[in-house]
Amino acid sequence: MSIEVRRALDRFETRSDGIVTRHSFSFGPFYDPGNLGFSAMSAFNDENLQAGSGYPDHQHRDTEIVTWVLEGSLVHTDGDGRSVHLGAGDVQRISAGDGIVHAEIAEPGASTRFLQTWLRPDEPGGAPAYGVEGELGTGPGLTEVIGPHGLRVRTAGARLLLGHCEPGQIALPEAARMHVFVVDGRVVVGDRVLDADDAARLSDQGGRDLVIEEPAVLAVWAFSV
Repeated sequence: MSIEVRRALDRFETRSDGIVTRHSFSFGPFYDPGNLGFSAMSAFNDENLQAGSGYPDHQHRDTEIVTWVLEGSLVHTDGDGRSVHLGAGDVQRISAGDGIVHAEIAEPGASTRFLQTWLRPDEPGGAPAYGVEGELGTGPGLTEVIGPHGLRVRTAGARLLLGHCEPGQIALPEAARMHVFVVDGRVVVGDRVLDADDAARLSDQGGRDLVIEEPAVLAVWAFSV
């Protein structure tokens, strides 16, 4: 059993016009052979966009993309003419399958922050698929938003739980591996204290209690392998 803590200031940061991204794993120009991913995760990006900035049309394939908007509003458009406005609390799942072209732009008038996870699917190819749920992760405690009780991804055994948690003790799910990210607040996992923007990678932990020391906003990925 192990707990690996990754502190906020240890994450690699990229900057471009109107965009600041903090990466939890190797990404783009940043390569660390010891930090290529965790379980099925290949990317976990904390995106901060100025109003009107973002990512014009770009391609993905064979990737499960999960986006949780924390602040502001994000406009997603794709090559099939789809246009989706994602506000704070909204969660979008995209299965890129055999290929998509899409854009992600912060709406004018307000800066936008979102967390985006990339997962490896169990099988390559297939038709692209989409799903959106609104205002998730805004209620008390943790709510499963990806998994059997939420949106489905093509990565078996992957679950995402989001929520606002008040001080006290909460139970983490039974899982072979977990990635706990603290959006805000302070929590304790085992004997490790996590503050805002810190993360913990738990391996072979099973279910474990997490202590909320200060009101916290959490994103918890759980994996069966």
